[in-house]
Amino acid sequence: QQRRRHQGPRQEAAEYYRDHRVPQRMEEALNALFPQRPADLYGELANYFSKFSKAPVICKLVGRKVLDGVGQPTLEVEIYCTVKNYEKRICSTVMSSHSQIPENALPETTEADEKERSDSVNTAVEWVNESLSTMLRDLKPTDQCTVDKMLGEYFTKKVEEKKEIQKQEEEAEATLALTSCTPSATALPGKKKAANPGKKVAVAERTIPPAEPVESVLCGSLAIGGTSLAIAKAGATISRIPLYLHVALLKCNQDSPKEITLPLPMVTLLNCEKISPSKLKLVKEVMLIPPVQLSLKQGIERVLDIQKEMMRLLEPPGKAPSPQVADSKKGRAHNTGKKAPPQALKRISHLGCLITGCDNLEQPLLLMQTACNNIGLELGTDMHLAINCAAHELMDYVKGKYEILTGTFKRPDEMVDMYVELINKFPFIIALIDPLRKEDRQQWNHICCALGSKCYLIAEDAATYISKLKIDQNINIPTCSGVVLKYINQTRVSDLIELTGLLDGQRHITILGSPDGESSDDSLVDLAVGLGARFIKLGGLSRGERVTKYNRLLAIEEELAKNRMLREANLEFIAFAEESQPEKQLSDVLPPPKQDLLPPQLSQPALQVHSLPAQLPENSTLT
Repeated sequence: QQRRRHQGPRQEAAEYYRDHRVPQRMEEALNALFPQRPADLYGELANYFSKFSKAPVICKLVGRKVLDGVGQPTLEVEIYCTVKNYEKRICSTVMSSHSQIPENALPETTEADEKERSDSVNTAVEWVNESLSTMLRDLKPTDQCTVDKMLGEYFTKKVEEKKEIQKQEEEAEATLALTSCTPSATALPGKKKAANPGKKVAVAERTIPPAEPVESVLCGSLAIGGTSLAIAKAGATISRIPLYLHVALLKCNQDSPKEITLPLPMVTLLNCEKISPSKLKLVKEVMLIPPVQLSLKQGIERVLDIQKEMMRLLEPPGKAPSPQVADSKKGRAHNTGKKAPPQALKRISHLGCLITGCDNLEQPLLLMQTACNNIGLELGTDMHLAINCAAHELMDYVKGKYEILTGTFKRPDEMVDMYVELINKFPFIIALIDPLRKEDRQQWNHICCALGSKCYLIAEDAATYISKLKIDQNINIPTCSGVVLKYINQTRVSDLIELTGLLDGQRHITILGSPDGESSDDSLVDLAVGLGARFIKLGGLSRGERVTKYNRLLAIEEELAKNRMLREANLEFIAFAEESQPEKQLSDVLPPPKQDLLPPQLSQPALQVHSLPAQLPENSTLT
């Protein structure tokens, strides 16, 4: 009877294992491993059978409120998957914070922005832990497109809910205003008096396009971007490949790239203060770009040498006297007819670079030139410069002009002339970021026609909101060489892939940039490499959250070189037509132009950096 009682379960067990081919695979494993006689037999058996296990699926998401590199609250997203019947933490990502508030904002404006930021992070944590965790359960982390589509639909639903709430509030306010009968008669004359200066403002503003309204950021939108990036990292981890290769496969529809080009770093060396007593307002960052002939490691080492010399030049007087440096600066000042660069306190900006103040536009450039000359380097050959002008922060809407120096104003057309003179005088500057507001589109056309063949004209403020550029096809960007993309708010990995594809098709260069409030997460570097960005803008070589990213870039270079997948970068410019072309919207750039349909001259390499002409060639009319 006992034998009969056990006979049933034994027969069921045998059928169960036979259905799953366990005896057959066990025999195959033992036969395969015996000749090898591995030291860890059970470890090898585990590895052998692991390939027959089910693919990991998401079991839960965990959102957490953490601090970024400047002490502001931000979102961390953790991904947990069911792996071989066990719940396992796969990875996490920390979103970088981004603020629209300029550096010289009023304290109450900054406080309001910080409160709004904190509320948004709290909402994002709630979304991740509740709605998104339930929505994405049992999905494969390798299925990025499906996840991003669901995230986009969820975000759209939240936007509609917000609009409905705002509509109800507006209707309630309108009803209250109709029922209320307490208008102030004394207030009306006051409003009329206040209208007089308003009319002057309106007259002044007619000369320039008004500023576009600031896009409102939906409270909690960080959850979308954080979850999408975390899923991408989890997919790479599950596939046992680096994140940059996972992103490259997503962009190339799973076709493995044979070679990968690293983005060139734009390393911020100086952060020019825009507050008193400094007079210069135009320059926000002065950045170094190593030449393409150097490896990334060699380029970073050269930047560090220049940074050390710069710190020596900026030592307070009397602390570290240096007759040679003083003579060099005097000689430079004598040759140019300008004052020597000002001294500055050795402070480190949140961008990870030195803070200084200048009185005119040439001073930081001469200071950089002096530092390079002192260590035997020549700008334009051994190192290139880029300037972040951040011109959108300088517009005085009462005067309709940019305040480039304290008390010195220029119209948009005058700004173009100033930049042309600057690049002709300092040809080692190969990139200008945000030289104008995005609203001054006619001037963008002019500056691109004048300087596009020897300098990158890059829009950063115009391309901050990736999702807006992609969703609203009527939004376009000014004529420019390329754009700086930032992974913030509701941006998804699929958005970056799609938008960089559009930019590649239109011969724009892509720059991945880190926001002001950077975190220690180094995923941005992998995104830049996988997406094929031409440059990466990470700030300076100080502060741990920024140095971590440079270290990641160096590690990727070493890995690609070891696998013989590293392709040398190149710097080339494309001149713009002299005629004003009608501006194209993003909806007009699909599909990308085919190579055989382009004019013959465009199939040839554009102007190389190492052979920059002193002036724009007369026949430079490429479109």
